[in-house]
Amino acid sequence: MRASCEETPVTLLPPVAATPGDVDSPYAWLRLVLTLLLGTVACVGTWSVIVVLPSLQTEFGTLRGGASLPFTGAMLGFAAGGILMGRLVDRLGIVVPVLIGAALICAGYVLAALTSSIWQFALLSAVIGFGSAAGFAPLISDLSHWFRKRRAVAVSFAASGSYLAGAVWPLVIEHFQSAYGWRAVHVGIGLFVPIAMVPLGLALNRKPAATSYAAAEAATEAAREELGLSARRLQGVLVVAGFACCMAMSMPQVHLVAYCGDLGYGVAVGAQIVSLMLGLGVVSRVGSGVIADRIGAGPMLLIGSAMQAVALLLYLFFDSLSSLWVIAGLFGLFQGGIVPMYAVIIRQFLPPREAGARISLVLTATVLGMACGGLAAGFIYDATQSYRLAFLHGLLWNLVNLALIGWLLVWPKWRRRNHAVRVG
Repeated sequence: MRASCEETPVTLLPPVAATPGDVDSPYAWLRLVLTLLLGTVACVGTWSVIVVLPSLQTEFGTLRGGASLPFTGAMLGFAAGGILMGRLVDRLGIVVPVLIGAALICAGYVLAALTSSIWQFALLSAVIGFGSAAGFAPLISDLSHWFRKRRAVAVSFAASGSYLAGAVWPLVIEHFQSAYGWRAVHVGIGLFVPIAMVPLGLALNRKPAATSYAAAEAATEAAREELGLSARRLQGVLVVAGFACCMAMSMPQVHLVAYCGDLGYGVAVGAQIVSLMLGLGVVSRVGSGVIADRIGAGPMLLIGSAMQAVALLLYLFFDSLSSLWVIAGLFGLFQGGIVPMYAVIIRQFLPPREAGARISLVLTATVLGMACGGLAAGFIYDATQSYRLAFLHGLLWNLVNLALIGWLLVWPKWRRRNHAVRVG
């Protein structure tokens, strides 16, 4: 379904006028690049904690589960921020959430450097996560209004900022942490982020031309009728599916650095492997967007989920350094395109006037899955002194996701067949 460009609500800052021709235009692609840069900077808050996790465990004298609390705090803050800032985007445009996010990230990192307990650090990680949320779902929602023909590619690019952050920031943080310590690194991040985010956010202060929602509303209503699910039910299925896929996804992403340390390969090597995983995740996200524009977001989501399950299964059987490099690369290539597909499905089937709130709600469920999955893996490790059951735990959640997405794809055909039988 191809929706027309929707009207962006009034913003608190005077926007630059745009024309209908800006949709799918060179300006739209320039906006995509700015969005990608902004997301890469803002999403530092979701990745920095996994690099300093071993240092926090040592300094604050806690177990692996306790050291995982800051990541959970960051993800919970990211989740809450996604929902609230998604609503702000629908009402005020993208600039205001970006400025709020920059201020919160700055304050959170600087204050985190002064903490004296894991609980204080976890609380401030939640503040950082809340601010970082401005660089994910709100940006995806905003950019989706600027594309029709290549919407899946555009959304995938917008979502890639979080993975580029995961590819770049762990290497930067590990380098400076080794030289100056994690506290100095946090101060440095807190000062750098607003310097980068504010001008990038202000550069996005143009809104799409004011056009009718009628065509887009009609397209999504027709698509929902064909699917045979109400907006509320489809939203609910996507929320549960998003939570399940990221419960599975979180184990390698959150604990791989610590896992490599446990196996004797070193934290620095773990950070490099995570960077490879997330760098290839960017390739996966863009490639998935290209394919989804051809075969549809639903089939692409099912393919990505199935391949992610295969990678998780491999972790159960191989733990040599060379195999970890290979499996991490495969994991990045397999799962990178999963999350953006939820946003594309939402734009196809759900009301465009509520895109910011609805995309943020589903992507918040994925963030909560990351938070809960990372924490669960930490406690499973503490109970068993092994990550084997943690990988198995993730695989089981992946199967839940596969079942839900498979049902969504099969349900319309089954419904039409039954209807034809009854009518006949």
